[in-house]
Amino acid sequence: MLRKDRRRKQRQKELHEAAKGSGSLTSWIKKRVQSEINTALPSSIISSSKRSNPATATLCPIIRDLKWETINSIVKKAQQMMYFLRHLRKFGLPQELLIIFYTAAVESILCSSITVWFGSATKMDKCRLQRIIKTAGKIIGAQLPSVQELYISRTRKKAVNIVQDATHPASTLFHLLPSGRRDRSLYTKTTRHKNSFFPSAISLLNL
Repeated sequence: MLRKDRRRKQRQKELHEAAKGSGSLTSWIKKRVQSEINTALPSSIISSSKRSNPATATLCPIIRDLKWETINSIVKKAQQMMYFLRHLRKFGLPQELLIIFYTAAVESILCSSITVWFGSATKMDKCRLQRIIKTAGKIIGAQLPSVQELYISRTRKKAVNIVQDATHPASTLFHLLPSGRRDRSLYTKTTRHKNSFFPSAISLLNL
């Protein structure tokens, strides 16, 4: 408690001197924030960011290190569940129970927020996910739905729930054409937007 009081008094004193002295208060705040960032971030990241662009030394490490780690974590968790699936097969469980375990433990992980990240997933990531399903099919001895089929079924189900719920904020994106058979497609400029949830959902509903 005494240490915290000393630190608080020291900061108040520095702030008072910065406001009284020739140096501006803004420059003192910038220096203080920069020192806090330097102590929080690793020195290797700070040095690499300063070499790349000194003007954005504090922001570049954070922006550059943002990566799409969802698929990697999904693959890791699904592979952990495959360990138990193999052991259940060794114990002689019937195929029906193995399919139930796969649906509850492995497929549920693969479909975790699949409507969000599948549209922007790379071909390599999709192959990694499909490889897990193929291995599980060999262990169980049955034909399992592919990752593309799982995405289509989940997206279509989610879209139907949104259309039926008039209070949903995105229900206004689904407009029926005058024929009453198809929904009006959304205008997209980029492939990333085209592969996102709502344009894909409308295209699936129009099939």
